[in-house]
Amino acid sequence: MEDHFLIAEIASVYNDDGYVKVKSFSDFPERFFLLEKVYINIFGDLRTFIVEDVQEIGKFFILKFKNFNSESSVDFLVGTSIFVNNTDSVSLDKDTFFIHDLIGCKVFFNTKFFGNVVDVLNLNSSDIYVLNDENGHERLIPAVSDFVETVNIKEKKISLKIDFDEFSDDEN
Repeated sequence: MEDHFLIAEIASVYNDDGYVKVKSFSDFPERFFLLEKVYINIFGDLRTFIVEDVQEIGKFFILKFKNFNSESSVDFLVGTSIFVNNTDSVSLDKDTFFIHDLIGCKVFFNTKFFGNVVDVLNLNSSDIYVLNDENGHERLIPAVSDFVETVNIKEKKISLKIDFDEFSDDEN
């Protein structure tokens, strides 16, 4: 599944005509209207589904797949994950990254290893990189230009601007 991006989960059957209600994980809701096909994880295998119709209702999307025309034909999809192929991913602005690309990045200040990114928290003020250091301690780093010098996704490396040694004795 490395060649695919998770974008949503099927939350429920929407109506008797085979529509499903989808909970989006994407920061780009407009992408759903451009979908021609998606990949759904069925028992560990990604299966291709052709998107026939898309509607937006509140904060959810309603999808209709080709050849699935009744409630009973889509009931088994509830709770499954929806992916898109890498080639269908959204283009990002400079200095903007997909969370899945940040996970696993090694974070350094100069040559000192600071930790691995294990998660990214999306807060109103900024994103926060969640790191685990060599001792298994969790560290939080704001993902802002005041702290982050460079992000190199190809090398899975993030370099910090300032010395975080002052936090090394923090009991948290």
